[in-house]
Order: sequence, then C-alpha cells, then structure tokens
Amino acid sequence: MSAIASSKPSRSASAIVASTASGYHLLKIDGYTRTKGVRTGDKIKSRPFTVGGHKWHIDYHPNGFNSEDADYISLFLVLDDNVTTAVKAQQRFCFADEVKGQAPSLTSASINNYTSQKGWGWGTSTFIKRAELEKSNHLKDDSFTIRCDIVVIQEYRAEDFTPTAFVSVAPSDLHQHLGDLLKTEKGADVVFEVGGETFAAHRCVLAARSPVFSAELFGGMKEGNTAGVVRIDDMEAQVFKALLCFAYTDSLPKPEEEDVMYQHLLVAADRYNMDRLKSICEEKLCNYIDVGTVATILALAEQHHCEGLKNACLHFLGTPANLRALLDSDGFDHLSRSCPSIMKKLIAMLAFT
Repeated sequence: MSAIASSKPSRSASAIVASTASGYHLLKIDGYTRTKGVRTGDKIKSRPFTVGGHKWHIDYHPNGFNSEDADYISLFLVLDDNVTTAVKAQQRFCFADEVKGQAPSLTSASINNYTSQKGWGWGTSTFIKRAELEKSNHLKDDSFTIRCDIVVIQEYRAEDFTPTAFVSVAPSDLHQHLGDLLKTEKGADVVFEVGGETFAAHRCVLAARSPVFSAELFGGMKEGNTAGVVRIDDMEAQVFKALLCFAYTDSLPKPEEEDVMYQHLLVAADRYNMDRLKSICEEKLCNYIDVGTVATILALAEQHHCEGLKNACLHFLGTPANLRALLDSDGFDHLSRSCPSIMKKLIAMLAFT
C-alpha cells in the first residue's frame, strides 16, 4: 500500500477574533427635579471614567437633545481622549435596577466610531419620556441610576483553534443529583425539627459543607435524640429549607420576600460557618439598601462582621439627605441600641454634612 493511500486527511481550523474590553459606568441622578431646570439641548456631564484603556463621560440631557426630543431624557456616551484613529465601541443604556445577575448583552448593539471631535458621542435621544419616568418605580427619593455598558473593539485578528472534538463532555450535574437526594430523602439518616416542620437530610453531606454541622453531627457537639432528631430553635422553617438547598446544590431557590430572606439566611450562614452562602447574602443585600432598610442592614452587617455590606451602607449614608432621613427614623433608635459601636462613625459623618 502506498504512503499516499494510507495517509490521514489533515484537519485544521481558524477563527477571526474581535478582541474586546468591556465595562460599565453607573450614573446616579440625585435631585432629578432640579435637573429639569436645564434648557432643552443643554447637558450635564458625568465624571470621566475609563473602559478599554480610554477615557469616557456621559452627557445627560434632562430635557432632550433638541426640540424634537424635548419630552424625553437623552443620554450619550462621549470619548474623552485625543485619538488619531477612531475608537470602535458598542454602548447600551438602561436603568441600573433592570440589571439582574449578568450584564446586558450587547451582541445586537451597533458598533460606532468614536473620535476626538468635541461634544460628539453616540447614544439615544429618546431614552425615556420624563412623564413615564416620573410614574415609574425607577424614580425613588427624587433620584434614579443609569447603567451604561460599553464594549471597546480593540482589534480584529485571525488565529488557529482546535477543531471540534469527537467526544463532548457534559457539564457537571453533581448539584442536580445531590438535590434529588435531598428531595427524595433516600438514605437520609438525620431529621431536623425547625419551626414546627421536619426536614430529612444526610449527615455526611452537611458535615462536608459546614464545620459546625460536622461538629454537631459527628463531633463533641453531637446533637439529636435516639431517633436521630435534631431540634433547631431561633430559625424559621423556610430559612432552614433554603439553607439545606444551598448545602446540597450550591444554589438558592428564589425567595418571595428577597430582602427579608437574605437577612435571615445571612444569620444562618454565619451560625453554620458557611462562608460562600454568607457572601452571597451579603452581596444580595447591597442591592436592597435604601432609607427604609439601611438601619436594619447596617446593624446586621456590624453584628455579623460583614465589612463589605457595612461599607455599602456607610456609602449610602454618605449622601447628606440619606443620613438625615436615617436620623429622623425609628431605625436610628434601633441602630443606636443594637450597635452602639457604629454610632461614632455616624456622628463623624454628620459633622461633615
């Protein structure tokens, strides 16, 4: 047999890749009513920020870019750099409270050329009608926050890549199988009694996920009666159910009252030394800080050593109007009683307002 006849066909693949850098900027309009005094066509500039190695700012037109858009809010992304070659970028404006989890996709957004031409940018002259904004939930305490997502196209290049494999390995489904184990209660060897409800579980799974559970179920702190029932006080049944779900699947069911549930879960996560769950709750609660909740959340952060959450609360109170609202609320009395240690910082902040 000849060498030519026995040779295998060559396989190769290449791709054209658009190298990108992405980021976003949050622009808070605090005192929206006062900005309506700006004339149509006039703008208010944001502070400069950097994405993709370039400086940008946002032009906010509270009464529209021109007379045709006078009923609208207009928003434009403007390049703040001096460049000899146009910068290719995509942008998308949305309300910050519309973004849940992952950033919005910009795959359908147009790629625009940004130059050093003064006052020239790309965006939308009809972002939202003022009348519509004023009736919406986006406007709270005379303020709202805009999110501008940006993707900078840095270069186009061709490169080789490995052809599609003959065998495709499915992603891990361990969490699904463990979740089924919890749901079916197959092989369960411990029962928890919480808030009048009972939950069957597996000692080994819980011990692997929590050093506190490990000590309680296997160590010197071993709990439970002869029937293998462990009673847990000071916790609601739904909170413990969510805690179990996370222990088995590393994910949480969607709660009905998210801010309240995340507060209770943070306490439970701290109690059982489940650091990842605690961090998730801490991150979630940062999105629920407002005048009505900041006292409770700040006290929670202080009591459970959540520095990131505490700093988010103090940042919110850095706005004089928010700090004054807290001082006039019942929440301030709760905070002063439950966390006197935080009062020094609040008094110092008050001295600078």
